[in-house]
Amino acid sequence: MIANPSTKYSTFQPVPLVDRQWPNRIVSQPPIWMSTDLRDGNQSLFEPMNAEKKMRMFKMLCEIGFKEIEIAFPSASETEFGFVRSLIDGGHIPADVTIEVLTQAREHLIGRTFESLKGARKAIVHVYNATSKTFRENVFNMSKAEVVQMAVDAVKLIRAHADAMPETEITLEYSPELFTATELDFALEVCDAVTAAWGATPQRKVILNLPTTVEIATPNIYADQIEWMHRNLARRDSVIISLHPHNDRGTAVAAAELGLMAGADRVEGCLFGNGERTGNVDLVTVALNMYTQGVHPGLDFSDINAVARTFEHCNQLPIHPRHPYVGDLVFTAFSGSHQDAIKKGFSAQKAEEEWTVPYLPIDPADVGRSYDSVIRVNSQSGKGGIAYLMETEHGVVMPRRLQVEFSGVVQQHTDAHGGEVSAEGIWAMFAKTYLDASAPIHYREHHLFEQGGNQGIRLNIDIDGVPHLLTGEGNGPINAAVHALQSAGIAIQVRSYEERSMVPMGEDGNARACAFMEIAGRQSGECYGVGVDSNIVTASIKALLSGVNRLGAAQMRESQSKAA
Repeated sequence: MIANPSTKYSTFQPVPLVDRQWPNRIVSQPPIWMSTDLRDGNQSLFEPMNAEKKMRMFKMLCEIGFKEIEIAFPSASETEFGFVRSLIDGGHIPADVTIEVLTQAREHLIGRTFESLKGARKAIVHVYNATSKTFRENVFNMSKAEVVQMAVDAVKLIRAHADAMPETEITLEYSPELFTATELDFALEVCDAVTAAWGATPQRKVILNLPTTVEIATPNIYADQIEWMHRNLARRDSVIISLHPHNDRGTAVAAAELGLMAGADRVEGCLFGNGERTGNVDLVTVALNMYTQGVHPGLDFSDINAVARTFEHCNQLPIHPRHPYVGDLVFTAFSGSHQDAIKKGFSAQKAEEEWTVPYLPIDPADVGRSYDSVIRVNSQSGKGGIAYLMETEHGVVMPRRLQVEFSGVVQQHTDAHGGEVSAEGIWAMFAKTYLDASAPIHYREHHLFEQGGNQGIRLNIDIDGVPHLLTGEGNGPINAAVHALQSAGIAIQVRSYEERSMVPMGEDGNARACAFMEIAGRQSGECYGVGVDSNIVTASIKALLSGVNRLGAAQMRESQSKAA
């Protein structure tokens, strides 16, 4: 049986911030983005990236627009050290991109880290040590004063190395690891000591990274902690507050967003949220959340499929099909009511107006996704989704009652066979049901003529395999054709008629006529017939015969002998 949580776990106490400001703020500009895909993300993989994959990932991050990229923990292994050297020696680092490297607060590791950076134009050296009570007392057996001194000594050593390497512009980043579990007054003490030891100025800022190394409370608590630090830090104008949310509680995105509202300037994370345990914050989601609120994130995700495929290749990790904005099914609706709303939303959406399509918080085209995967059909689908695919894939804009009728045909198929039906499969069902029916009546040709102010028609058809030449007159070609069929004992009425051009999406100049005819028989109810042809009259005649065949003309024929 599961343990009693009230005795096993303690409640994290709220921050004493009575006049908090962040709940009334919005994110109105993008933060400084820092990708740690090549370091934090890489160390969490079953099989860490090799040099080729790391290089491919680095170049993609640059193309997306990241200006700060944490590339390695160079003192950890020769592989990590060698990758830093390959970027520098190979001239792969764009002039506007700053590489970042991580080191623990130990003298020999800091020295090795600076060896890896020789020849770089600029770099961020990221140093950290744990500050929480549990680590001080149970892991390192250190006092608060010793923890502060460890951080200060590391910073002074980094400054000495930086001064000895003037050809490289060095920025300091310091992380009080386990920040969210550290007493706030002590976290402040350590951070202020670090900025003093570095000699932080508005021209030489220190990045103070305040991580949720492990998520231990709700995102609002993290926002309170960030705002408290934002208000109380010494030399605030000389500090960049950075966020590094992990996802242990599944709320890293919320923590990042609220942290930015609370005064932070920078966000660290991985593209799709991989990292130790449950991962780092998902930068794609944070950035595109911002985009849907009218704020350009400064990152280019206009070809999100290419980003996703490169990520999967380099990390050997799949992206969930329902991942926000990116998953293969995220712009896909199977639900009939959703499909109907989306179809109507697309029809009403104007290019110059604010995006308001139901169920789609972002225009799929903005991230390089096409509409052809927005709606897909299975047993849960309805007429709206089917109609959308028929319109976008094949240019067939069905009348509403035909949508209802044909959705029953598709539903019957999906109930019987299960699974999903493709747009091609739906078209095949439509053609079989409406366009290919040639029994009992098979159309051959027709000829129109004028007769005393009326429209006349000679209709050449086969009925049950027997050739017939029927003649009829009426106030138009359709009425004349109805009378011609009646002369053969096929009694029908036309209830409604619509015609539209048929131009599949992406095609120009290939329009054909599509006629829809709702007809009723004397005993067989009502149904739709559909005809397609380059000539509208021919399409109309085909639609009429399609409806007759679907009603069952053989049963409606009144034999002359029976009539006698």
